Amino acid sequence: MSKVKYYYDSENLAYRKIKTRKRIKFGVILLFLLASALFGFLSFIVLLNTPYFETPKDRFQAREIENLRLNYAILNKRMDQANNVIEAIEDRDNNLYRVYFNKSAIADTIRKAGYPETNRYKILQGYDNSQLVMNTTKRIDILRKELAIQSKSLDVILKLAEAKSDLLSAIPAIQPVRNENLKRLASGFGYRTDPFTKVRKMHEGMDFSANTGTPIYATGDGVVTKADNTASGYGNHIVIRHGFGYETLYAHLNKYNTRKGKRVKRGDIIGYVGNTGRSEGPHLHYEVHKDSRVVNPLNFYYGNISAVEYVAIAQLANQENQSLD
Repeated sequence: MSKVKYYYDSENLAYRKIKTRKRIKFGVILLFLLASALFGFLSFIVLLNTPYFETPKDRFQAREIENLRLNYAILNKRMDQANNVIEAIEDRDNNLYRVYFNKSAIADTIRKAGYPETNRYKILQGYDNSQLVMNTTKRIDILRKELAIQSKSLDVILKLAEAKSDLLSAIPAIQPVRNENLKRLASGFGYRTDPFTKVRKMHEGMDFSANTGTPIYATGDGVVTKADNTASGYGNHIVIRHGFGYETLYAHLNKYNTRKGKRVKRGDIIGYVGNTGRSEGPHLHYEVHKDSRVVNPLNFYYGNISAVEYVAIAQLANQENQSLD
């Protein structure tokens, strides 16, 4: 039962009962309820923004973020493994395949260049784990570019491999005069005494002394580009373009067994030893050119002589004597 309250009426000198209007009483109750609800709501908002209170949604998002970090860590480990595999392939490509096919290596600055960072990763910035995501994305981009470069390189190697048989046939790999037909190896590649001026000068080929009419053989597959006596000093001579930068010259011939424009195979008889031009006796002057530079023919005699014969020829060729032209 609620308490009854009184007030003193000084005019009538008596206590009178205080009567509370229902509307006022209802308003006070409503105001109290509204204040309580507002306080509770504000307290709830404050609790939501403190680390000590997590909703089910917060816990779910936290697990998702942790799983994301774990997946990125696993992805980076797999990229480490893929990178090791790619580096092994790149090493074989540079130091085996490209060396074998005489191609220059691809520099690491090209293989691992990646992509310019200007605005490429801007969309990934501004998040709690932006650095992790950006670093992983950059690594993926670099791996993709490395794979693309390696794929193109292997395409080149494949084409070179397909042309390897042509290259092997084109290399001037045999002696132009057979050993059984030789009188002697008169002079090798290098500085020799000129037979006419007696001055020491560069001898850009090898002289094979043999009887007039001894067969001369094409040392590799190719096309005859010259078969005349227009070059000073060489007399009757033949030039064969083998391709892949190789070219051979056969000078002082007695006569020809081929013509300009004819395609020849290694071992074909193209002419016969003679004594034409600037020559001091029947012999063949033979030169090998690679990429327009004269090279020592001795480095190519592996197609038809034994190791013992090669050593013997090398010893004779390295002797400084007088050339025959």
